[in-house]
Amino acid sequence: MRGSIVSVYACLAVFLVAPAYAQGGVSPVGSVKIARGEAVVVRNGTVQPLRTGALIFEGDALRTAADGSIGVIFRDDTRLSLGPETEIRIDHFLFAPGEGKLSLVLRMLKGVAAYVSGKIGKLSPGSVHFETPVATVGIRGTQFAAQVTAP
Repeated sequence: MRGSIVSVYACLAVFLVAPAYAQGGVSPVGSVKIARGEAVVVRNGTVQPLRTGALIFEGDALRTAADGSIGVIFRDDTRLSLGPETEIRIDHFLFAPGEGKLSLVLRMLKGVAAYVSGKIGKLSPGSVHFETPVATVGIRGTQFAAQVTAP
C-alpha cells in the first residue's frame, strides 16, 4: 500500500513539474481563455496546437489560421484577442509590481488583434509597447484594436 501511495505522488509530481521543466523553469505569462478553429503556438522552433487552458510563455509566437481565433489572459489581467490569420509574438513580459518591474512588449506580424490593458498598463502605462512591421506604439490607454496587412 505504501509503495502505491509513493508511486501516485511521484506521478503527480511529474505532471506538476513537467510544464515548468519544459520551459527551463520559466513561469507562464498567461493562458489561453478560448481557442476556436486552427490556432498554434510556435515555441522553441516547435509548432503545437493551442487549446483552451494552454499556458503561454515569453517568446511564444501565437498563430491563427483562416478559421482560427484565440483569447489570451496574461498574469496581470491583460486581455489579448486574435482574429483569423493573425500572428503575434510575446517578446517580453515582466510583472513584479512589488519590485516596480513592469513591462509588456508584443510584436504583431500580421492579422487583427484587440487589446485590453491589465495591471501593467494601469500601473505603468509607458511600459507597454505594441510593435508592428512599420511602427511601435506605446499604449497609454486601456484598449485598442489593430490590423496589420501584408504590404
